[in-house]
Amino acid sequence: MGWLLKMAWRDSRKNRSRLFLFISSMILGIAALVAIFALGDNLNRDIDSQAATLIGADLDLSSNRESTPAAKFIIDSLKKEASAVSEEQRFASMILFTKTGGTRLVQLRALRGAYPFYGVMETSPASAAADFYTGKGVLVDQTLMLQFKASVGDTVQLGTLKFAIAGILNQAPGQSGFASTIAPAVFMPLDAIAKSGLSQKGSRINYHYYYKFNSGFNTDELVKRLETRLDKRDLDAETISSKKESTGKSFADVTKFLSLVGFIALLLGCIGVASAVHIYVKEKVKSIAILRCLGLSSKQAFLIYLIQIVCIGFLGAVAGAVLGTLIQQLLPVLFQDLLPIKMSTLISWRAIGQGLILGICIAFLFSLSSLISIRKVSPLNTLRAVTPEGSQAKDPLTWFVYLLILAFITCFARLQLSNWLQTFVFSAAIVISFAFLYGISALVIKLIRIYFPYSWKYTWRQGLSNLYRPNNQTTILVLSVGLGTAFICTLFFVQSMLTSRITRSTDPTQPNMILFDIQSTQKDAITKLTKSNGFPILQDVPIVTMRLQEINGFSAADVRKDSSSKYSPRAFNAELRVTFRDSLTAAEQLISGKFQTRINQARDTARISLEESYARQIHAGLGDKLLFNVQGMLIPTIVGSIRKVDWNRVQTNFRLVFPLGVIDDAPQFHVLVTRVPDANASAAFQQKIVSGFPNVSIIDLALILSVVDGILDKIGFVIRFMAGFSIITGLIVLISSVMISKYQRIQESVLLRTLGASRGQVFAITALEYFFLGAIASLTGIVIALAGNWALARFSFEIPFQPNWLAVALIFLSISGLTMLIGILNSRTVLSKPPLEILRKNS
Repeated sequence: MGWLLKMAWRDSRKNRSRLFLFISSMILGIAALVAIFALGDNLNRDIDSQAATLIGADLDLSSNRESTPAAKFIIDSLKKEASAVSEEQRFASMILFTKTGGTRLVQLRALRGAYPFYGVMETSPASAAADFYTGKGVLVDQTLMLQFKASVGDTVQLGTLKFAIAGILNQAPGQSGFASTIAPAVFMPLDAIAKSGLSQKGSRINYHYYYKFNSGFNTDELVKRLETRLDKRDLDAETISSKKESTGKSFADVTKFLSLVGFIALLLGCIGVASAVHIYVKEKVKSIAILRCLGLSSKQAFLIYLIQIVCIGFLGAVAGAVLGTLIQQLLPVLFQDLLPIKMSTLISWRAIGQGLILGICIAFLFSLSSLISIRKVSPLNTLRAVTPEGSQAKDPLTWFVYLLILAFITCFARLQLSNWLQTFVFSAAIVISFAFLYGISALVIKLIRIYFPYSWKYTWRQGLSNLYRPNNQTTILVLSVGLGTAFICTLFFVQSMLTSRITRSTDPTQPNMILFDIQSTQKDAITKLTKSNGFPILQDVPIVTMRLQEINGFSAADVRKDSSSKYSPRAFNAELRVTFRDSLTAAEQLISGKFQTRINQARDTARISLEESYARQIHAGLGDKLLFNVQGMLIPTIVGSIRKVDWNRVQTNFRLVFPLGVIDDAPQFHVLVTRVPDANASAAFQQKIVSGFPNVSIIDLALILSVVDGILDKIGFVIRFMAGFSIITGLIVLISSVMISKYQRIQESVLLRTLGASRGQVFAITALEYFFLGAIASLTGIVIALAGNWALARFSFEIPFQPNWLAVALIFLSISGLTMLIGILNSRTVLSKPPLEILRKNS
């Protein structure tokens, strides 16, 4: 082994820069993965350390309706065991800034007690939180304060009451930047709710009861003991550990997705590794043959070059790990708005270790298919050109290596995805993409050979023939540049589709304002006010809240006891908002069954209509029996039909629709949908609604869309940031491939110069070769992106796919031109110096 190490070291002395160039294409992929792995490790650590501040208490009991006597008994009995208790009512409402007249939908949090028990409310000034607890004013989210140019001490109206702003709310327990952007929080005293007129029959209020227990108290054991009783009383329980688990799972999905994006960048780099090692080994055939003549065995020759590649791969992995650790310091800037916790940027040695192992494995696996050909190098290669390539495809070890690579990709994907089906789909997509690109390159080479344009000018013929000459780069560049182009186009198309959906929502014929929480006694007055302002009533829909009690006789308790049940306990936890009517809307299409318009007799069982995805979610089909709890009254139903709903339409759509005559008299509120012509009319109308009907909430779609647009920009930036690793890796593979080929092609260019070719002709041949390569590769990537995004638009976004062909043409020309430019720059040595000087330098 000592001798093998010395030989590997000595043989690499003249090739170390080239060896590092070979491996440089995987550095960015390793860096991306190390950064994401470190992000995941720090997130888990931060969630563990800050879990208590996410919930703000040891136990949070919540319900979407006012407590019944039975539920109140449980709530009060827990107060006896707790060391501190706090109560909150949380719901959507409107706020009016009296100084400017501005209105906005907010998340109103009416609080009593010293909540949070863990963590603090960050306010400006710092004393504002203490003033709020004594009943002096309200706390208003900083985004609202900036939007309406409000100051501490200004007056706001909530319901029928006016409050002074005690302070600016910078951070509340469990609230992320995105959450505060969509629904800014306003904290007010709970005791003021009754006088404000905000709490009325049918109001959608979430009731929370927070408990703090003495140190050592087992809250999870308490919740487990009370689980059945809590379910029957419609009380949901959340503890520090359950909050930690749910939060960790949510962001684990994000980091796993980003890991897959980074892994694709790494796979792109692996193409460069495989190609570079393949060329390197071919150049070493004569050296290996000489060593074989001196008595070196094929196994020893194989190990010498394997040691070289693995060692340089280790150095590349170290460089990638260092770069990834540096990049990880920037990730909190990208992700902080997504998270309800403060992110740390500690060095993750575990992530670094994973990066090093990945780097070594990749250098080994993706160079192995070329290294095993060394076994076939014979001493005869010193006398004549005998290459081991001819029999490589028939070598069973080559196919074994390919299986190892596929197993490596599959295993990595399985660690990031939730099940084997997703894993196989991801792995199959990777294999199909590579196979398609490889097939295109092989087809191009074959077609050029068959239909070679002999009538073209010499420079054009020579540049085109270089695509299939020995040591051509057609396959490697079509793979690397094609995948990079597919990434760029996909990002552009997805952004265009998202913009298209927003544009459709802002179409002049679409509604742009929704009023909800309208009481039945207020409906006629609000309808009259809307019409008097000249706005149309596009929809007026009654809504009833209820819970699913049983599916075919199985309750939530039954499902929890039976682990083999096909039903999920989550089906019983969600609050359902349903409507009743006698017809389908324009956004609905009947898939199966018959839509019942009304029940004929009071004793008849209602046949309800389910939306298709909701039916799949709860595993319900035609004829199944569902029992619903409507404000304590149990209503049996039968699934009579399944509907498909177009959720892209700006209107009220429902997962569940009742026929007339069943829940018509149940406690309900109404939703009114209209359209206002401009922002000034919207502001004036909102002020009238807030002043006359303080409990009614308003969604201004134009404002929501601007917020969503900002969120999409941030999410798009994160995705572009990660995809940038793949794009830059593709460029590195391109540059390294061209630089590697420079060493091989010096003799060809010198031979052309010696035979009388001018510098201009050699320049033209080189430029045309790389333009053809870039054009084929970019065109292939664009075709892949068009096919994939058409499927995405058709089956996911459900909108027409209308690509911007001008942008597609610009991408094609840009990438083709960039490929040509890199090829020319790397060939400038051959073009700028006399042939004799080049031959002497490279002899």
